[in-house]
This record gives sequence, structure tokens and C-alpha cells, in this order.
Amino acid sequence: MPTILIVEDDTKIAALLADYMNAAGWQIRLAADGRSAVDTIRNGGVDLVLLDLMLPELDGIGVCREVRAFSQLPIIMLTARVDEIDRLLGLDSGADDYVCKPFSPREVVARVRVHLRRSGATAAATAPTAPASPFQIDRAGMRVLHKGAALALTPLEFRLLAELIDNPSRVYTRQQLLDFAHQDQRDISDRTVDSHIKNIRRKLPDAECLQSVYGVGYRFELPL
Repeated sequence: MPTILIVEDDTKIAALLADYMNAAGWQIRLAADGRSAVDTIRNGGVDLVLLDLMLPELDGIGVCREVRAFSQLPIIMLTARVDEIDRLLGLDSGADDYVCKPFSPREVVARVRVHLRRSGATAAATAPTAPASPFQIDRAGMRVLHKGAALALTPLEFRLLAELIDNPSRVYTRQQLLDFAHQDQRDISDRTVDSHIKNIRRKLPDAECLQSVYGVGYRFELPL
């Protein structure tokens, strides 16, 4: 059974998250400061970390950096700071995902399930077996197929969507997506990506798969 480490110094939030994680069928460990969190992770037995950004002794950014020196386990950061620089710092330090406070506990459970599935730590008892992705990428033909049917994508849209599908749940900045879309490195505003994403969403059978990450960019989530 996967074990979730909740690193949160607010006891009420920690208890709320623990209740929902337990209800999902996962074991829980708690840490109230960053230093003890790093020690717990180093000792092993943790499959995923829910990590508050603002912590005593060592903040969430510091925890991410220290953990990434010896482990690649999934880290989902919890933060009330929505400034773009805070988000980018979190991603650069090694966080895999963000959830902004106030958050829906059900959303946190869904994010945890996705990252556990990706890391191979999900136990069979925690949830039904995830269905195979309905999306396939035909790189030779520059096509994205949904249940065998090709989507009507331009070459630029294909490059963007294929990269996102290949890396579900990864958050991409607009500039990163521009690098994939415009390989000739033309000087184009990163807001151009928003127009491309809007067009792709219109062509997707399930537009909610392509999610905005406020202040950063976009990510692709496979249907649960």
C-alpha cells in the first residue's frame, strides 16, 4: 500500500489531508517541519510527498532541493503563494506539481493518484486499474489519434499536443511550449501559446484533459 508523507505545520490542514488520503486507501505519515521531512524521506518507506511551501526550519523549496539530491519520488507542493516566480522556483527546485490553497481535498486525491500511477506505486486496492490512454501518437504521420480517429491538427498543434501527451501531469511554461511549437526560434510572444492551446482544445474530444496552470502554463492529464 503506498505511503503518503504530509508535510504541513497547520495541524487542521494536515488532519484534513490525512483523512482524505486514508479514505483513498493510502497509509499516512506526518511531518510538521522541513528538516524532519527530509530525514523521514531519507529513511525510506515514502512513495509521495505532499509538501507545504511555508515551513519552519526548512521551507518547501529547500526540502525539494535536498530530496532531489537523493530521490526522485513524486512531490506535490501546497502553497498559498500564487506569484509566478514562486511557482517557477518550486518547479525548478524539483516539485512535480502544484496545488494552491484553498484547495479541494478531492482534487488533491486525484493529483496524488495520477502521480502514484506514473511512479508505479499505486496499489491495486487503492483504485480500479487505470484505463489505457485513448490517445496514440503517430510521429511518422504527424498525427494524434483518439480511439483510432485522427485529430485535425496543424503541424504546430501536433508538436505541442504530442509533447504534452508524452509527459502527462508535467507542467510546461509557455516559453517551453513555444520552443516545441516554433523550432526556428523566432521572436514570438509567449502568449501566442494561449491561442494554440485554445485551438487544440476545440479539436479534443475531452477539452478538460488540457489544463491551465495559473501563472505558469499548461499540462495534460490523462482521463481517470
